[in-house]
Amino acid sequence: MAPLAAPSATTTESILEHDDDLMLDISLDIDTTVDTDSTLDADTTPDTDTTPDTDTTLDTDTTLDTDVEMLDTDTDVEIDLDREFQDVLEEEPPAFGFAALDLPAALLRAVETLGFTTPSEIQEQAIPPLLAGRDITGVAQTGTGKTAAFGLPLLAAIDPSLRQVQALVLTPTRELAMQVAEAIGTFAEYMPKLTVVPVYGGSSFLPQKMALKNGAQVVVGTPGRIIDHLERGTLDLTGIRFLVLDEADEMLRMGFAEDVDRILQDAPKDRQTALFSATMPSAIRNVANRHMNKPVDITVAKKAGNTVNIRQTYAVVPFREKVDALARILQVSQGDATIVFVRTKGACDEVGAELIARGVSAAAINGDVPQKERERIIERLRSGKLDVLVATDVAARGLDVDRIDLVVNFDAPGEVESYTHRIGRTGRAGRSGEALTFFTPREMSRLRLIERYTKTTLEQITPPSQTDVAAHKASKVLEDAAARLAIGRLEHYRQAVATFLSQQDLTAAELAATLLALAAGDDGVVAPKQSTASFAAERPERGGEYSARRGDSRGSGRDSGSFGGGSHGGGSHGASSYGAGSHGGSSYGGRDDFTNSRAEINRPDRPRKRDAVPAGPRYRVAVGHAHGVRPAGIVGAITAEGGLTGRDLGRIDIFDTYSLVEIGGHISPAAFGRISNAKVSGQSLKIQLDTGTHTAGPSTGPRRSGPGHERPARAGSRAGH
Repeated sequence: MAPLAAPSATTTESILEHDDDLMLDISLDIDTTVDTDSTLDADTTPDTDTTPDTDTTLDTDTTLDTDVEMLDTDTDVEIDLDREFQDVLEEEPPAFGFAALDLPAALLRAVETLGFTTPSEIQEQAIPPLLAGRDITGVAQTGTGKTAAFGLPLLAAIDPSLRQVQALVLTPTRELAMQVAEAIGTFAEYMPKLTVVPVYGGSSFLPQKMALKNGAQVVVGTPGRIIDHLERGTLDLTGIRFLVLDEADEMLRMGFAEDVDRILQDAPKDRQTALFSATMPSAIRNVANRHMNKPVDITVAKKAGNTVNIRQTYAVVPFREKVDALARILQVSQGDATIVFVRTKGACDEVGAELIARGVSAAAINGDVPQKERERIIERLRSGKLDVLVATDVAARGLDVDRIDLVVNFDAPGEVESYTHRIGRTGRAGRSGEALTFFTPREMSRLRLIERYTKTTLEQITPPSQTDVAAHKASKVLEDAAARLAIGRLEHYRQAVATFLSQQDLTAAELAATLLALAAGDDGVVAPKQSTASFAAERPERGGEYSARRGDSRGSGRDSGSFGGGSHGGGSHGASSYGAGSHGGSSYGGRDDFTNSRAEINRPDRPRKRDAVPAGPRYRVAVGHAHGVRPAGIVGAITAEGGLTGRDLGRIDIFDTYSLVEIGGHISPAAFGRISNAKVSGQSLKIQLDTGTHTAGPSTGPRRSGPGHERPARAGSRAGH
């Protein structure tokens, strides 16, 4: 078939000369004239002036040359355009997005309901081989969509009518277990007979046992609690079809290698396995070689765009000035909520107590905080009742709170990968965020490593001074004053001001400036000069900077997921003095010395025994378990505002809505007022002398914590379970 040649200008003129009235009613019948291979240009419109396009090819029996005399002008050829367009409309459009991944209809509908249109790179590469029954190893960073990458194929492999465990997902922390379980449950919205149950330590065993007994098909849990269920016979892995290791590198780093090995060995050999990890060290590769069947290796490169909405800054701060610098930064921050990362459990409690003592609405979570209290704290953070969360890396795993606008690395991360995980807590849901990292002068080499790893240059800032904070507060007071003025009803106050000015030798401007200073928290007292930090004495601390300075063993280890208390394999408890294994504890014997505290606070050599003479009168403060309070917060507020030391405080009993504190030191009326107005966990203490007997003790039973009251680790207790 010869292609149709474009007529020249001369040919066109000959056509017009041949017949001025030539009207070509060109209408090609697809069935009779044009071959099925013929194409009709989209720009061609049937018209008397239309000339055949060069792309048009005719039947092999018809040869159209540039000699237009070969056309029979008397022939009417009809184009059945309606039929042509109808055939095009009936053709199925090519699939794209999630529709191209061959997901079952129920899962595709759930994905569309969630508003997902285009799969991420890890989803696009992982879902097809998983749907085909292959094992995979996926290397991808947090926030790339790994949960959907394994969650959707996992659900596709489940038989909802079969009431037994068919899929198991292992995660390193309970927070991540809850998050993954929630996501998979969302994907299974249109699979009504399917049940997803999270199992993890720190929560009641019985509800988990009942959910498994009732036929949950998908289990998401931490290795330690999974082993517990296996040993008690409440979890049967014989029906497992699909097994996932999520954040495998983190699990091995936290010491779960033995537990993971045991679980993989107990699972059926013909199962399908997916392993996801941020990195692929040799230990992870060995797991894949031992327990996986010719896995498909998938690697998704890190993208700088993951932090495009995050302003990354740093400040060089001597260690002794860190807490004060942090407090000032929080006071001038315009952000909605902040998360502060520290390296150890001890530092977590210390920093949290210091912020609370300074009136910041803060709380701390680490491996020793009971699960119910952790959930309550995170819910308060989500709802806006809490503004600052101090956390360790492990405790913050899986934390997803949209309102976090500022991340502060109080302790510079020891590993560059941790930096990415930390700052990823902000800049979510399309919001912008800021990440600030404190470096001591000796830690500047870490800054260069982070910049090379992230391919980003961090911007240096100078923490605000106390003058900057006062100016910020004054500006805020003036803004509020303008808004209050617009409301009106100020006659009584105008009269009070006029009366006062008539009795005093000062101007209205002087009075206004004084009132503004008081409203901004400036009482005119000059703060004591901070001692100069001795950089030469600073040494890098392995377990966090607080531990070396204080010389106690509490902060000497990382918060390596010992959520239930005790190290893996039944080692030492490693709990902090505040709230080990309790809702913040109910007995406290003192506090450590802080260089930056406004009051000197020392720990007694020995904790006071339960039957010892009371330290002094007992006072009632209006914060309790319901507010997420911990003894560290109460002690910090009372000592800082009352000019007392830790030795002046005795027993602390925490109830649901209030707490009782023994105070032996003298409290002046002014200090009493300051303590009463001080806020702990966002609540004013409203201290008053207690007159009740409280013979029944706290409603949930006394929870003892503090020095000398740590609960011993159960034999065989495991981290993270």
